[in-house]
Amino acid sequence: MQSNIYRSHTCGELTAANVGASVTLSGWVHRKRDHGGLLFIDLRDNYGITQVVVDITKPELAGVEKIRPESVITVSGSVVARDSAVINAKIPTGEIEVVAVAIKILAESEVLPFQVFGDEESNEELRLKYRYLDLRRERMHHNILFRNRVIKSMRDKMWDMGFSEFQTPILGATSPEGARDFIVPSRLHHGHVYALPQSPQQWKQLIQYSGFDRYFQIAPCFRDEDLRSDRLLEFYQLDLEMSFVEQEDVMGVCENLLVGLVTEFAPTAKLHADIPRITYDDAMLKYGSDKPDLRIPIEIVDVSDIFRDSDFTIFADAVKSGAVVRAIPAPGSSDKPRSWFDKTEEFAKTELGLAGLGYIVFGIETKGPIAKKLTAGQVESIRVRCGVSVGDSIFFVCEQPGIAAKAAGKLRKRFGEEIGLDPKEFKICWVVDFPFFEADEESEKGIMFGHNPFGRPQGDLQNLDLSEPLKLKAAQYDMVMNGEEVGGGGLRNYDPAAMLKLFEAVGYGEDVVREKFGGMYTAFQYGAVPTGGLAMGVERIVCLLLDEPNLREITAFPTNQRGQDLMMGSPNTPFEKQLREAHIQFRKKN
Repeated sequence: MQSNIYRSHTCGELTAANVGASVTLSGWVHRKRDHGGLLFIDLRDNYGITQVVVDITKPELAGVEKIRPESVITVSGSVVARDSAVINAKIPTGEIEVVAVAIKILAESEVLPFQVFGDEESNEELRLKYRYLDLRRERMHHNILFRNRVIKSMRDKMWDMGFSEFQTPILGATSPEGARDFIVPSRLHHGHVYALPQSPQQWKQLIQYSGFDRYFQIAPCFRDEDLRSDRLLEFYQLDLEMSFVEQEDVMGVCENLLVGLVTEFAPTAKLHADIPRITYDDAMLKYGSDKPDLRIPIEIVDVSDIFRDSDFTIFADAVKSGAVVRAIPAPGSSDKPRSWFDKTEEFAKTELGLAGLGYIVFGIETKGPIAKKLTAGQVESIRVRCGVSVGDSIFFVCEQPGIAAKAAGKLRKRFGEEIGLDPKEFKICWVVDFPFFEADEESEKGIMFGHNPFGRPQGDLQNLDLSEPLKLKAAQYDMVMNGEEVGGGGLRNYDPAAMLKLFEAVGYGEDVVREKFGGMYTAFQYGAVPTGGLAMGVERIVCLLLDEPNLREITAFPTNQRGQDLMMGSPNTPFEKQLREAHIQFRKKN
């Protein structure tokens, strides 16, 4: 690093090779220890920590002991070797220390609202209010720099695979589909608004129609959704699109990218080379989720046919009325105390909204409330079909198919977490063949788009059959790693007639399509090409690589779970002048 008045070296740079050199360092007072006439200061900057020794009996250094932690100072001194007994092998500068000859205080710190040094737990709201202090803490500082390196690697890998980087607009048009838009009132166009992009979907397709073959960008996206640990109001995604491709072409690019990231940033992890393709229907049946965690060694099994002909009339009658019975194995649970089974049933009632759970325990004896209602042959058929043995149990959910799938999936996840999941094991899969439409009782036609309204339905675009829309499959695929959706995409529709038919199916006529999606619809008239792409969630990938459960832990300046930035005070009240200029008047909240 080039020398200036603040530093000749960084706080992570000095080694035994620098012993005898005169140096200047600047940074924050990370920690100090008073040993009588000697004061030891751990001086910290972005690059590391250097121990500084201060003889406070010297007049020119008097008063240094009063410096509070997190004050910023410049230290001039000489590098000396530490005694062998006090070498700190945990840090790169652990073999040396700097004996101060002069210290200048650049900025004094007030008493801290929480400690930066150490691992003291602090309230999240307090951490977000003083985020600049929180980001100085070792774990948070590491997380943000780690994220920085992951993004750089993503960018390098995309360039190496022949993609060109683009930047698309932040101010766009509102859309009737997807999550809620963040809208921005226009000052120049009274009564009109812009929308912040939920994704660059339309722009990236238009880039392909403009003749650019491989597009990508690290794109900011905005969705006005209810928040939780794995969702933010604004987030980043690696967005890509390719021309003249089939599904496997896009998948190949994404597999190369994600496998490369895991190999690079989690080198000691166990990465499974096999990346299976699982249909949406199979995923919901076997795993109860369209983002299955394949580390869990449990598969859900449909046993409706066995119960239909059983004497267990509650289940038998329900199956005859359209319900299904899903069996969820619980490995190694037969010797669990009765309280464990009671807690599992309570979980089903309070968290899953079920009336209750049935189960069979395969111990020395086969027992449980349901076993008594079945013949020995039926119990054995269930055991064989589920692949369990002595020592295991099976729980049963009897509900309508959609409810049963989700409830069984959450039970599977609960049992898997009790078995124990290795965060250093990575299992990737693709979920494919999603429904193009989903049932929606509130919409005009009773259906809504399942994913991207610009996606391509499977089959012949020119002879699109919408007689049974809920059976139509999309050329849609999601990339899943360890139970988290890390990417979603699909092949795109490029036929204007098919586009109108698909939007008409959910109740949007040609006039709405032309008004809301005019740019895309018009582009279809001038030689649109078949394209496919995907968007990968940057924050989710970083969280998985770091084994961090909360997106806020790898985001520099996130909002809290109510969408507030406590540090900057947003959202805040606009000035009356701003409201007048944008022609805005707030209604009273109901």
